[in-house]
Amino acid sequence: MLARAAVVLTALYRPVPPLAAQSTQIRLATTTSTRDAGLLDVLLPLFERQTGYRVTLIAVGSGQALELGRRGDADLVLAHAPAAERALTDSGYFVTRRLVMHNDFLIVGPAADPASVRGMNAAVAAVTRIAERHARFVSRGDRSGTHQRELELWRRAAVTPPPAGSWYIESGQGMGAALQLADEKQAYILTDRATYVAWRDRLQLVPLVEGDSLLYNVYHVLEINPQNSPRVNVRGGRALADFLVAPEAQKLIGEFGKERFQASLFVPDAGKPDRW
Repeated sequence: MLARAAVVLTALYRPVPPLAAQSTQIRLATTTSTRDAGLLDVLLPLFERQTGYRVTLIAVGSGQALELGRRGDADLVLAHAPAAERALTDSGYFVTRRLVMHNDFLIVGPAADPASVRGMNAAVAAVTRIAERHARFVSRGDRSGTHQRELELWRRAAVTPPPAGSWYIESGQGMGAALQLADEKQAYILTDRATYVAWRDRLQLVPLVEGDSLLYNVYHVLEINPQNSPRVNVRGGRALADFLVAPEAQKLIGEFGKERFQASLFVPDAGKPDRW
């Protein structure tokens, strides 16, 4: 019943222009993966043309994006860190949390594959082998959704990565820059598929581990609770959230990447049951 209601509400989306008394500016805090893959370059201009709003993009790790939303320093958050999202929503910092799309994570690395993980579909076993062989591994190290998933893999493997500087390297950068660093170091790295595909022509890294359910990567849009900050552009944030789950944007999400990469980089999920 809830899923059916979500579908009906999504189908009723109409562009919502800003009220004269409220700002036309929307601060969207989101993960670097959506920016680095190029998806927002397709979606945001369309939203701006339809509504008259102007979106300021704050591309950081999901942890930082959620913190910006928690403090009221963003009007909307698009993230892929489900556990952290749920905790903050349950604590009242966000008033809605809606499913937008998903793709998956990969472990990519040098073609020589010094840790011999090629073809493995068990991510925990793969990171265990990487640690055992002290093969170079680049971590985002930035509290992003990707970094949180990486830490979950180490936890399940009962491995504590050493301080940065030995075989374990922390980039502290977005996904695209971290991939470049891993390429320079000929190291392994956990990446979302969309950013890797968008950057692969500039990299020598190849996909080595994929297909594990632990590598599922889901994105939600979260509206900020205005009671926590009077600065939040509630109407603008809701308009952008509604747009992201509406049929037109969902169709663009599903088609994104097909022309350039011959494959969709994201799977649209609005209105589907959400177990995340």
